[in-house]
Amino acid sequence: MPTHFQSLAEGKPRCGWVGNKPHFIIYHDQEWGVPVHDDRKHFEMLLLEGAQAGLTWETILLRREGYHLAFAGFDPKKVARFTAKKKALLLKNPGIIRNRLKIDSAVTNAQAFLAVQEEFGSFDRYIWQCVGGKPKVNRWARMSQVPATSPESDALSKDLKKRSFRFVGSTIIYAYMQAVGLVNDHTTDCFLLARR
Repeated sequence: MPTHFQSLAEGKPRCGWVGNKPHFIIYHDQEWGVPVHDDRKHFEMLLLEGAQAGLTWETILLRREGYHLAFAGFDPKKVARFTAKKKALLLKNPGIIRNRLKIDSAVTNAQAFLAVQEEFGSFDRYIWQCVGGKPKVNRWARMSQVPATSPESDALSKDLKKRSFRFVGSTIIYAYMQAVGLVNDHTTDCFLLARR
């Protein structure tokens, strides 16, 4: 086992969903629940969480590089200009989930994302309003206590749908909120809860 993985894994209690998989440990320790303020990163996580619908996070996480290559480094300006020909090529791309509705929604969402940036100055400014500008830190003892949705994800989902976003149901949006640190759902036995 690589030394880098050992240094990450040794002696640290983590959230129950992580297990011993290196890709989960790295994602959990370095990204999950860390507040994001970069618009491109917001777009990346919205795209990936939408792609996850009906699948596992692991399925998407293992294809993350494929998504990065397929969707122009998660540049919403470039994705918003994807043509029917480009989308047809993506349907043949084995590096991503080849689902027409999800590919279409990535392009639609990029266009809606740019509209939000235009209105608010940045997507980040828009999105952090839903939690009053600072992370909502929960203190769950067990993963079984962590909800799939919240009043905030319900409201945000509703507003995003009004703004023409797709694949933004409340469950998807709650997962996105966890991913970008709007919500901190590290359990109380996880070494990261004390850090944040």
